[in-house]
Amino acid sequence: MRKLLRFVSRALPFLVSFAVILALVFFPGEKGEAVAEKIVVRVWNVDTFEGGKGSRTSFLRRAAKLAEGEGVYYLIESVTAEGASAAQDPPDMISFGVGMSSYAERALPLPRSFAGGMLGKECRAYPWCRGEYRLFSLTDNFGEEGKTAISAGGSNLCSVAARLGGVEGEELDSVAAYTGFLDGKFRYLLGTQRDVCRFAVRGAEVFSRPLPAYNDLYQYISILSASKREECLRFLDVLLSEKVQGALGEIGMLPAEGGTGKTVCVFTDPAALGNLRELALLPDGAKNIGNFLKTI
Repeated sequence: MRKLLRFVSRALPFLVSFAVILALVFFPGEKGEAVAEKIVVRVWNVDTFEGGKGSRTSFLRRAAKLAEGEGVYYLIESVTAEGASAAQDPPDMISFGVGMSSYAERALPLPRSFAGGMLGKECRAYPWCRGEYRLFSLTDNFGEEGKTAISAGGSNLCSVAARLGGVEGEELDSVAAYTGFLDGKFRYLLGTQRDVCRFAVRGAEVFSRPLPAYNDLYQYISILSASKREECLRFLDVLLSEKVQGALGEIGMLPAEGGTGKTVCVFTDPAALGNLRELALLPDGAKNIGNFLKTI
């Protein structure tokens, strides 16, 4: 009898726990029975132009941590432009630059306004960071004559920036333009924020001035999911918050606000972008391309 009592006393806690579990499974109460559903917002980052330094995808992941909570999570993935354009299962949000025309009709209207993200009267993309075009010189004398290397990389229109900035030169791959400038083959370099970071790493003493007349170096974000619109807007608000915008220097980029001049619609298709490049090279290029651009 004593052995039986000892066995029962030892087993009783486990039997009670087991009974409670069975009761919760087969006889749930009216209150507190629902488990909070996890909401995962898929965000793709597509780099269509050179950044400053580091990874924009990694930066978005860090920003997403500030937006997560209450069962909402953000899955940030890096996707190529080709992969994003061919995808049959689009994400809930997409971060991208010029050249992604395939998402024009998928993007939903936003409660914001920016010239480069407008389709008709609706804003369907809003920038969360930007770069800028700059003219570099090895001396502080920008009046001397000499050849200029124009840095080309990605889908951005450096030829338009050169034309509207009053710069004439030879268009080269971004690395070739950068090295040719430092080697003395060119007196000037029309480059971007990427070159600012390159010079800093190399410790080169370089002078520069901005070319504010035109800029298409904006990284936009669009919402594609109507069912997760609230969670998507939550992430957008965090991206544009003072804390996140103030940290963009970590990746060598600039805050979204502050751009001036003209830009091109981010949804412009690649063929039209090619035409703009060609128009910019004509003698009266500034006049030819003017009708295709938007004022910021």
